[in-house]
Amino acid sequence: MSVIEHLGELRRRIIIALIAVGLASIIGFVFFERILDLLLRPYREALAALPVDARPPGGLAGKLIYSSPIDPFLTVLKVGFFSGLLVALPVVLWQVWGFITPGLTQRERRLAVPFVLSSVVLFTGGAAFAYAVIPRGLTFLLSFGGESLIPLLTVDRYVGFVIMLTLAFGLSFEFPLVMIFLAGARVITTAQMRRWRRYVFLGIVVFAAVVTPTQDPYTMLLMTLPLVVFYEAAILVARLFKR
Repeated sequence: MSVIEHLGELRRRIIIALIAVGLASIIGFVFFERILDLLLRPYREALAALPVDARPPGGLAGKLIYSSPIDPFLTVLKVGFFSGLLVALPVVLWQVWGFITPGLTQRERRLAVPFVLSSVVLFTGGAAFAYAVIPRGLTFLLSFGGESLIPLLTVDRYVGFVIMLTLAFGLSFEFPLVMIFLAGARVITTAQMRRWRRYVFLGIVVFAAVVTPTQDPYTMLLMTLPLVVFYEAAILVARLFKR
């Protein structure tokens, strides 16, 4: 294929992925209230861990506020499209695989289904892991205010915080798959991966410090440890492939 043909193929697959996300976003719009309630659970758990005098008063406990008339509308769009991305993730990953397939051998093309399935599982695992640690991260951050500062979070900041943290964990959990793919394509070897271990670990720590929105050591550690384990697992899997 020529460069123009590659660009045409890329455009076609991007359009398919966007259509899939758009259609899946309808689910997010329809079930917006339930999804928002699910996103609010970590916030409520974090508030429950605070002293009574440090919680929002009365009817504001466990609720979010907004300061702009368009914030509710933007929140619906944000939650809807984020939900659509999660639902349409298999289609998006299949389009990614379909675009890189022409550059692979026949043996490597057979890994299409395992690649998509493992990508979905890893991303889902990362998102679930983020959802599990958000309450602890919020508790850590909100505890700095003591009893003199009362948390009244705005919906745009909180929803953006949850989405960014979920995407950060979900995408970072794809790290071992990328390493295994590079090893399988003979771009890198297990010997190189072992030699680069200390630099990779340092890079993981820096990555965790930059990507995690909370910037607290607890959340950074929870992102760093799985990535270190995944890197070692990628070396073992690559050795099984004799790379």
